[in-house]
Amino acid sequence: MSVEAWTWTIVILSFALYLGIGYWARVRETAGFYVAGRGVPPVANGAATAADWMSGASFISMAGLISFLGYDGAVYLMGWTGGYVLLALLLAPYLRKYGKYTVPEFVGDRYYSNLARVVAIVSALFVSFVYMVPQLRGVGIVLSRYLGVDVATGVWVAVLVTAFIAVIGGMKGITWTQVAQYTVLISAYLIMGIALSNLLTGNPLPPLSFTFSDFAVRLSQLQVELGFTEYVAPFQNLSALNVFLITLTLMVGTAGLPHVIIRFYTVPRASDARWSAGWALLFIGLLYTTAPAVAVFSKYNLLNTLANKPLEEVRQIDWVAKWEKTGLLKFEDKNGDGILQMSGNKDVNEVTIDRDIIVLSTPEVAKLAPFIVGLVAAGGLAAALSTAAGLLIVMASAISHDLYTRMIYPNASEATKLTIARVVIALVVILAAPFGINPPAFIAQLVAFAFGLAASTFFPAILLGIFDRRMNMQGAVAGMIVGLVFTATYIVGTKYLGWPNFVFGITAEGIGAIGMLLNFLVAYLVSRATPPPPQEIQKLVDEIRVPKGSGAAADH
Repeated sequence: MSVEAWTWTIVILSFALYLGIGYWARVRETAGFYVAGRGVPPVANGAATAADWMSGASFISMAGLISFLGYDGAVYLMGWTGGYVLLALLLAPYLRKYGKYTVPEFVGDRYYSNLARVVAIVSALFVSFVYMVPQLRGVGIVLSRYLGVDVATGVWVAVLVTAFIAVIGGMKGITWTQVAQYTVLISAYLIMGIALSNLLTGNPLPPLSFTFSDFAVRLSQLQVELGFTEYVAPFQNLSALNVFLITLTLMVGTAGLPHVIIRFYTVPRASDARWSAGWALLFIGLLYTTAPAVAVFSKYNLLNTLANKPLEEVRQIDWVAKWEKTGLLKFEDKNGDGILQMSGNKDVNEVTIDRDIIVLSTPEVAKLAPFIVGLVAAGGLAAALSTAAGLLIVMASAISHDLYTRMIYPNASEATKLTIARVVIALVVILAAPFGINPPAFIAQLVAFAFGLAASTFFPAILLGIFDRRMNMQGAVAGMIVGLVFTATYIVGTKYLGWPNFVFGITAEGIGAIGMLLNFLVAYLVSRATPPPPQEIQKLVDEIRVPKGSGAAADH
């Protein structure tokens, strides 16, 4: 069978599986829609959380970023995985002990304020929408290459599949679909990594072959010869300050992402929330320990395949011709000699490779079996779709539960609340689709922005809400507004309005850490200058930290 035939077969079977699970797990009550009835076992929730969090950025873009950034690309590995340690230790069990549905609900109740709730709702919608766009884009890229449709059609396919699962199954349907999606994506990534590692080094274990071979050094030497920066040398693409701040932003952003936090409301007990985080970290680690090896092997193969080769000869390669049609791989013979120059000098370089295609193209570049190529395509789709579904639930619950039910019409019926949630899902995917077709940045960069916004808004508010009984409404609201406005303004200004990185040269990807610090500072100063929270709120804070009484699970 051809690559396209294998891809069609695997993708159709996997989509049928997801849709079947979504239909089987359909719900008719809000507890099932918002938090899967709070009856998901820790292991299953760990797998679902891993799929929910390992978005298209982790599967499609991360190895591409590492292959281009080299040593400096480790910020994504350290930041995204390190954030789960913070989440497991500082947030997850306490939020599950609190026992509500959503992050805005926690913020609104803890800070006894509808204003705080509204700020949290706006932040949740903003962060989730920004994160939603690259997931749709990831599906569009995969389908455009392997199934022969354009990116726009691929994005609309993602919209329809994700909306169907989220609308009929809510969090319950999404949870069990994500368990299946994790199985698909991790199988695809590991099989690709093992095959690639065995082909190039004779060692089938990517982390070991990467550690105990000289491939990184060989790639570094090759890059220097071609005029790129040295692959294994630190701070070639990012300053030491930016490496530190981007890592910190991604860590606290992970711990503050509402679609990840909401997953810990789905387990029976607070202790299960901590176990879920542990299982998720294990499941995530399987991919993240493989990614550096895939990055090195992929970049080495690409350079050897394309650099200093005749242009016409390169265009005869099957995978090159197909990726060139997508517009994500471009050639320009600037000096007219018919030989492709790959160089770190933009004036000399004649090959433009979208970083989002590195992983997807790797099986074909390495001439792996067509089955593996199709499986990797299905894995990329699973990663993007699983995260998109989780984000839809966050946005639906923010409008239907936190805004409508808690603030506008508390006596709404179950049917009304579910209808509103489902309408919100439909509207969100329709609004997000055009941005997925024409995104303002490549996938992993957009994701980094979402993490920065989460770091500067939710993380300080939640952490202070759990551990600082003196933190009051005024402090929390002021901190979140300052963090959100500062971070969003800096990102938009420096990335899209031509502003310089005016805060000590810090890039947009790392500014969330500064926004977080401003949030903490403003929240602390304002809270100490205003009256303390009511006694019942201070008692609530003390009770949240007691590791008992989290409540039994509902029927599942």
